[in-house]
Amino acid sequence: MKITEMTIPDAFRIVPDQIPDLRGNFYESWRQSELTAAMGRPFTVEQVNYSVSQRGTLRGIHGTTMPPGQAKVITCVRGQVLDVVVDLRIGSPTFGMYETTIQDEESGITVCIAEGLGHAFLALTDDVCMNYVCAAEYVHGTMLDIQALDPKIGIPWNLTEDPIMSEKDRAAPTLDEAVALGLLPTYEQCLAHYAAAKETSR
Repeated sequence: MKITEMTIPDAFRIVPDQIPDLRGNFYESWRQSELTAAMGRPFTVEQVNYSVSQRGTLRGIHGTTMPPGQAKVITCVRGQVLDVVVDLRIGSPTFGMYETTIQDEESGITVCIAEGLGHAFLALTDDVCMNYVCAAEYVHGTMLDIQALDPKIGIPWNLTEDPIMSEKDRAAPTLDEAVALGLLPTYEQCLAHYAAAKETSR
């Protein structure tokens, strides 16, 4: 597999090497040792989630407050999505910036995001299934929601009709509103968390 850091620090795109034969194909989605080497600290699995969405569903932007934070490896295991990572860390050199990835069941492309980053996706096909492997268990009340349609962030969803969104996501604050409300983590908080995780693993 090939693990490449995105333009947003601490976000990674994982492209597997597929081995096809007459039965179909086989590939390693990701390997802990290689992901740990790329991240500079261990990625430990504490929770696994799935979401199923119909075409036109927009989920996100979702993140987790710091502390506790929640790093994730996110894979589309059925269908196709426009996957988006957004830097929500105040003070980061890429704060408010995003990067997109087309994820689908055929390519097996996976995205890994560190604590402090936000994630969203638009379902481009029906019956999309997303798998989230989380490095920490979810703690009730720590979810961060940012408006995915915020024009200041400017994600190119290329929508032709109103997306299907939860009431929570539709009512989520814009990035500026989240800053004013003191909801977002700082870059320094996140860097300290990453460094502590690295030291703990030694």
